[in-house]
Amino acid sequence: MSYKRPHFVREESWRYKRVKEPWRAPHGKTSRVRRSKEGWPPVVKIGYSRPKATRGRHPSGLKEVMVWRPKDLEGIDPKTQAARIAHTVGENKRVQILEDAKKANIRILNPGLKKPAEAVPETVTEPTAPTVETPTSTEAATETPAETAEEAAPEPAPKPDTETPEKPSKKESKKRRTSKGGKKRKEE
Repeated sequence: MSYKRPHFVREESWRYKRVKEPWRAPHGKTSRVRRSKEGWPPVVKIGYSRPKATRGRHPSGLKEVMVWRPKDLEGIDPKTQAARIAHTVGENKRVQILEDAKKANIRILNPGLKKPAEAVPETVTEPTAPTVETPTSTEAATETPAETAEEAAPEPAPKPDTETPEKPSKKESKKRRTSKGGKKRKEE
């Protein structure tokens, strides 16, 4: 666990789409990967294997044990083993397994529920209304209701004096110029 194993890829998988990435041993007579040439991916060798004591363990150092029902938790040692809930386990049984594991201090490697939206309801925040400033009593006495209504109403956008005609698209302008015979058509 103290070193990182290289990522083994199939030779030429980066060059051709038809050659997939999962490792296949190179057998070619002139294969650069088989001959372990510098600059080419490493070949799978026995020297890359992990020590027997840590082989096949979770990165935390605990041995993984598959769990399908709450009864499967009974034989697990919390000091050396961790539980992984099978993917076929439903939500109700998963919740029951999580409760039993918490009581027994057993670590669950994949505790997440399958439908997090239903498990934790979302809180919907309503948009707040804009605040309106109210005039003080002296200002209110001087203003008339007609003035305040004019201030509150938004001003209409100014209209342009002249309207610009839209340009015809390339296809439309081409249609206007020529007809089937190639003669110029009169514009209407």
